[in-house]
Amino acid sequence: MRNIELKARLTDIAAAREIARSLATKELGLQEQVDTYFHCHEGRLKLRQVNDRGAQLVWYSRPDQPGARPSDYHLVPVINPETLKVALRAALGVRAVVRKRREVFLWSTVRIHLDQIDGLGNFLEFEAVLGPKTDDKDGLAQLEELCQQFHLTEANLLPGSYVDMLEASSDSSAT
Repeated sequence: MRNIELKARLTDIAAAREIARSLATKELGLQEQVDTYFHCHEGRLKLRQVNDRGAQLVWYSRPDQPGARPSDYHLVPVINPETLKVALRAALGVRAVVRKRREVFLWSTVRIHLDQIDGLGNFLEFEAVLGPKTDDKDGLAQLEELCQQFHLTEANLLPGSYVDMLEASSDSSAT
């Protein structure tokens, strides 16, 4: 599976919510997510637990650069997340845990996420889902249009993952 995604820091989540609502073809509501990241050789591996609605093991790989970037990923539904978490912790070790409050909106083939990350702040994430009718070029064009709608500038765009930012934040607070 593949998508094109972009992450940006938000200074005004209420204004972003109004823009998302005005554009969205569908609102998917609020999710409380806990992502437990594990050490792995390539890419990133996390166990995502959402509210009490279940869990997925997610592996993904993408370049760490600001702006829109392709992401290749695999999703595996998980029936017993706590047991899997114990096994993965023993085998690989936990890298970090990211806790987020996520509001999800749909626009065209793009998922718009308004994220409040514990210890980091507020963020906007776009994920253009690719498939037979949507290729990288289409996904990039959709994200470019959304960047204009949300008034994003280069200064807002982020290169990495929430787990990277959380680790950098804990490294800087330790020194």
